Amino acid sequence: MRFSAATTAERLLPERLALRLRPLVDRIDAVLFDPGARGIAGRMSLIAFAVRIFSAVIAFVSQVLLARWMGSFEYGIFVLVWTTMIIAGSISGLGFHTTVIRFIPEFREKGMMAELRGILIASRLFVLFASSAIALAAMGTLWLLSDHVEPYYVAPFMLGMFCLPMVALSDLLQGMARAHSWAIAALAPTYLTRPVLILVFMVAAIALGYPANANVAVCATILATYATTVAQLVSITANVDRKLPPGPRKIHLKSWLAVSLPIFLVESFFYLLTNADVLMVGVYMQPDDVAVYFATVKTLALVHFVYFAVKAGVAQRYAQFTHGDRQKLADFARETVAWTFWPSVLMAVVVLLLGEPMLALFGPGFGTGYPLLFLLVVGVVARAAVGPCESLLTMSGHQNICAVVFAATLVFNVGMSMLLIPAFGLWGAAIATAASMIFEATALSYTAWRKLGIRMAIFMPPLATETR
Repeated sequence: MRFSAATTAERLLPERLALRLRPLVDRIDAVLFDPGARGIAGRMSLIAFAVRIFSAVIAFVSQVLLARWMGSFEYGIFVLVWTTMIIAGSISGLGFHTTVIRFIPEFREKGMMAELRGILIASRLFVLFASSAIALAAMGTLWLLSDHVEPYYVAPFMLGMFCLPMVALSDLLQGMARAHSWAIAALAPTYLTRPVLILVFMVAAIALGYPANANVAVCATILATYATTVAQLVSITANVDRKLPPGPRKIHLKSWLAVSLPIFLVESFFYLLTNADVLMVGVYMQPDDVAVYFATVKTLALVHFVYFAVKAGVAQRYAQFTHGDRQKLADFARETVAWTFWPSVLMAVVVLLLGEPMLALFGPGFGTGYPLLFLLVVGVVARAAVGPCESLLTMSGHQNICAVVFAATLVFNVGMSMLLIPAFGLWGAAIATAASMIFEATALSYTAWRKLGIRMAIFMPPLATETR
């Protein structure tokens, strides 16, 4: 007999209590055992949620240790460089890591095996070539402009460029795994393996007598990134080859790029928007201030990861529903809003209760970031209130308007930061970030309503056209 939460509750709980809990345990059974699209998406989101919990713990512990070993100045340099490399690496894939999520399920469903083989090989080669070219161009630009950059940033940024191709390839491989609903293979390398290896290599460097500074931390990160990505490439390639019989390839790079480039704009604006506050603090303030602000943002990651976990689980299901029943798409989209919002609210309360002692772990002076959490949480919860709206728009073919929304939000964020950070310091950065997230959530929700007729907002009832 198959295990189920319902039968377990009936066996272990009093009859009246089991009846009261039946709606809840039926939902749990649906997530754990439903073979349909909703069950698969729910399980993937649940796995992604668990991975992000462990990831948040690992990242928090590793960042605390790095901050204590390096001191706030060197730590501030390192986090600014690494944040920039994550953004640049993710962008340098030119949107292919999301494009494969859209096309792989479609090609499989339609039996287009030649196109499937083509996109699997072409995307990897294209991403490696494009990201390597961008890294070389960035190195050359930094070398030419080195006289205009603070000297303590030049060497760490130059070293960091070596990570770009591997970060881009890792994102692509994550997209391939998500397209096949391989949640662990998609998320574990980036969110579990890589941060652990960064810490391991940093400990080894200190044990060998190297100074605990930004250059050594970046070198440890390079080693960890290459080791993780190469292992991920071998694993994903082997799994894909097992599921795909040999045969001819058809490569339609031009048409794939036509879809990928608007997605690239969406992803670029999103990554820049997500990290613009840290970058703007780095432009206007000292590395010590960057360190405090980054530690505050890392503490807030416990709330952020709910949104990213749901997004990781539902994107490919949005793509499938887009080509099928629009009623199912509307129902599923509204359901994912609830999946995002309520856990985010719960995590926000936890972070506000524990934020002060958590920040104190980073070292002296980091506790000054605690009041910023109250303001930043408002923006994160506002974003969660509309669910993974940009994934719905992107997977349904509205990536262009989505790019416009993110571009407008980025301009709004940067403008507010330029105005407020010089006047109010870290408070200015927090105000700009929270206001930008509210602006983004409102614009995306309105766009989904106008383009798809779906209300992506937690407390708004569905339209009459959504309930037919």
